[in-house]
Amino acid sequence: MNILDEALALKDEIVSIRRQLHTYPELGFELPNTTKLVFDKLLEYGCNPERVGRSGVICDLGREGKTFLLRADMDALPMHENSGLDFSSKNNNAHTCGHDAHTAMLLGAVKILKNNESQLNGCVRVIFQPAEEILAGADDMISNGILEAPKVSAAMALHIVTGIDYAHTGNIYSKAGAITYSGDAIEISIVGKDAHGSTPNLGVDAIFIASQVIIALQNVIAREIPPEENAVLLVGKINGGTSGNTVAGSATLNISARVKSDLIRDFIKQRIFEISTSIAEAFRGTSHVKFISGVPPLFNDPHLTESLESYCKEIIGCERVKKMDSFHGSEDFALIAKNVPSVLFTLGVGGRDEGYEYALHHPSMRVNEDALPIGAAVYAGCALSWLRNN
Repeated sequence: MNILDEALALKDEIVSIRRQLHTYPELGFELPNTTKLVFDKLLEYGCNPERVGRSGVICDLGREGKTFLLRADMDALPMHENSGLDFSSKNNNAHTCGHDAHTAMLLGAVKILKNNESQLNGCVRVIFQPAEEILAGADDMISNGILEAPKVSAAMALHIVTGIDYAHTGNIYSKAGAITYSGDAIEISIVGKDAHGSTPNLGVDAIFIASQVIIALQNVIAREIPPEENAVLLVGKINGGTSGNTVAGSATLNISARVKSDLIRDFIKQRIFEISTSIAEAFRGTSHVKFISGVPPLFNDPHLTESLESYCKEIIGCERVKKMDSFHGSEDFALIAKNVPSVLFTLGVGGRDEGYEYALHHPSMRVNEDALPIGAAVYAGCALSWLRNN
């Protein structure tokens, strides 16, 4: 059995699925057409899919034994597409995140695994996850038991990359250890007291307090975090006040924080609380900090990374398996990696040297679809090999 040849024979089907998903992208947990397509394809392949959580889909292949999990995310982004493709988005959303490719590749892998199910020395659990872009889908599926019954032993995911230096079509890029940054969304509500501009002494200026909080937070990165941590603390949105001639009684800051370690993540969250609370009190106001959502850094298990890299070399050739640096984005696959040994590989689908100049999340992002069967082969081949060797 040659997994890569089987995947290449499915190229037209994988590409067709990707284009269907690409044309009608859906957001967050609201994925009725996407999940129906996935569910119907799994039924067509002879699987027994199940709905999990708010809009996830899973199916198991193989037999009792150790369980290896394969994951693809399905949701899109709330933005217009400007790629000029014949199959570009027909609504106000866009699959510039690459999740359409992930879903299509994993469906191709399922078909390969189903055709070779007798050779599975254990169970492959396949999950199609919603709401990755809002960092909520993995938590929802974990809460609904995807890592149990059977208990998952190890997990793997792929994420496409394009428009950057290490995105050559068909290459797999890997790194042991921390591979992504954490991602936390934080809201600070400042409460002051409204007053007319002619009597500012009767008010407590929430906008002034908010401005002092913003300035003070910059000191956390500049003076309190080791330079090698490369942490990001961004106040991306501020709202406050009702008119230009009154003292603002309230203001709201929306903040994102990204770091490479759990220790620094906890420290930054603590400092956000301490700084906003103390500054508000100093100027006679109050502060309320709400940690809206967040995921830890994604950690690739070193032993599993080494094993899966070796399988990738067997599947697609040593020359196509490369090392990479960590990247600054966040991934809620990190929550699965917190629970079981896991690896996320990136798959090149068009580098700058190949004429693909737009990276992920850009409205003009494009994908070299020649890479998609390679991703399907890596998904299927890694699962088969891991179960065979463990």
